[in-house]
Amino acid sequence: MRSRPCRLALPAVAALLLLTTACGGGDDSEAAASGAGDEGFSAAADIATCLKNATAVTSTPDGYPAGFPLPNGTVVFNIEDRDAEGVIATGVTSTPFDDVLKDMNAAEQAGFRVTSGETEEDDAEASWTGHGFVGRWAIKKSATCPGETVLQLLSKRLG
Repeated sequence: MRSRPCRLALPAVAALLLLTTACGGGDDSEAAASGAGDEGFSAAADIATCLKNATAVTSTPDGYPAGFPLPNGTVVFNIEDRDAEGVIATGVTSTPFDDVLKDMNAAEQAGFRVTSGETEEDDAEASWTGHGFVGRWAIKKSATCPGETVLQLLSKRLG
């Protein structure tokens, strides 16, 4: 599958988002606005967790956009509140990757507008804004759990 040009991605963040490939160049101001530093998603929860082993979190911090529509069947099993950097939520679903991609892009219908992104065969990521938040999501076909998709959602309250 042919990917969109790297200039559409926020490489400083994209490299941290479950990706095994990298793009060059980018806009550090957008990466800073999304709340991601150099440790970003790469230092977040174990992305090898399978759905059968995932236990849903029972509460979310203020910096998490509870209204963000994740795909049906997604179990968010880890949330990290990184204060000024934002909140990173990690989840897994048995929904196929292509359907998860459609669902994540359809979040626009709920008021979470995609501002840039990149899609490849096994992973995708996008920056978004909406409802007083800015952030980034990333999805990837699970390398350890056949048929499952891992997703991460970075969010930060605006102003």
